[in-house]
Amino acid sequence: MSTAEDETNPYELLGVGLEATDAEIRTAYRQRSLKVHPDRNPNNSDAARKFHELNQAYELLLDPLRRMALDAKQRLKDARKARYAQFDAKRKTMVDDLEEREHAFKKARLEKEEKQKQVWRDNEKIMDEGRRLREEREKELQRREEEALRQVRESHMEFEPPATGTLDTTVKLKWTLSSRPTLTSSEQLGALLASFGAVESSDIVLSLKPAPPKKAKRGTALIPFKQIGDAFAAVCSTGSAARGLQDIDVSWAEGKEPELISWLKKIGKLGGDTTFKSPPDPSATTSVHSISPGTAAPISSSPSSPFSSFPSTFPIIDDGGAGKPPVSSTIKGLDYESLTLMRLRQAERERLEREIREQEATEEQ
Repeated sequence: MSTAEDETNPYELLGVGLEATDAEIRTAYRQRSLKVHPDRNPNNSDAARKFHELNQAYELLLDPLRRMALDAKQRLKDARKARYAQFDAKRKTMVDDLEEREHAFKKARLEKEEKQKQVWRDNEKIMDEGRRLREEREKELQRREEEALRQVRESHMEFEPPATGTLDTTVKLKWTLSSRPTLTSSEQLGALLASFGAVESSDIVLSLKPAPPKKAKRGTALIPFKQIGDAFAAVCSTGSAARGLQDIDVSWAEGKEPELISWLKKIGKLGGDTTFKSPPDPSATTSVHSISPGTAAPISSSPSSPFSSFPSTFPIIDDGGAGKPPVSSTIKGLDYESLTLMRLRQAERERLEREIREQEATEEQ
């Protein structure tokens, strides 16, 4: 059965009753079809639809089985109408009230479900926010830990000697031949600097400018010492007439002070003043460990002691004590101020390590 058959009553379309015969149905169809035929109603756009519905109703009523089903359905509908018509006003009110309550219940259930969904959405939003804050806090804690560890490593590195470079023991000499005409060979340069310490004579690089056949006017040389302390002493004595370096500029080969020299000055093993001091009494000998910060090392003219303000030994750094440099008042070459500074650094390092351990213990709980 089509949708039109469900929405419209075939008996009402043909204008007949449930008890109408087939002949009555044919007669009613012919009469109605002449009125709604599209050829007779060319200006009516609904004529074709009405004529089609009329044909559908006519075919349905002439089919015994389909008409039987339609009659049963129609009788049930008519019986239901008759039954409801017999209800009194009170019963109708009860039915209406029941339907209204059912509608209200459905509405309340939908509202409750919507509220529950909103609560879930709010909880998800709160969880996402908490997750974001937790991640940010973890990142911040990690950043603080890395910063604290970096500071600890940096504080430890202050007491660790840096690696030596290939040119740390090499100095550069510059002079003019008009003032020092005898400095034209590697042997003469080695002899000039022999008072500071042993020189690698075979590795001396000498350059005279301009090159032959023109007459040389200035000289430049790279002279490697065997010990960095000797090179440091030579640089400190640049231009000193007392050491035979007048009119000679002595500097580091790399153009900057080696990191090892800077490190020794930083820990108080070398003085910051690099100016040359006049030699003391020849009978006096001075230990290289007696250098105090801010003063240049005295120079010994004794043949048995080298001319150098460089310490004869490096400070011992013991890693056995959890990476902490030993702090002892018996270390030579450290005055009260340097010792106090080292103790303050050690206390700061211990404080940072303690904070890191406490923070890790708190996070594990």
